[in-house]
Amino acid sequence: MSGNGAVWGRVRSRLRAFPEHLAACGAEAAAYGRCVQASTAPGGRLTKDLCAREFEALRSCFAAAAKKSPRGGL
Repeated sequence: MSGNGAVWGRVRSRLRAFPEHLAACGAEAAAYGRCVQASTAPGGRLTKDLCAREFEALRSCFAAAAKKSPRGGL
């Protein structure tokens, strides 16, 4: 399985780039985190799609950050 090393190389590269993408999307990550935290606080109830808007904003930001990255996308 000599081709397997190339796959793992790409995976490692993507994982190394993850902190950079996260840093580029700090506001979106914080908004999503606040939504989840508020939903799981005492008396809160986390349900599917409750924080979908915040998650979509974070996902879009990650995708944009990955496209700008010279190391490649996620």
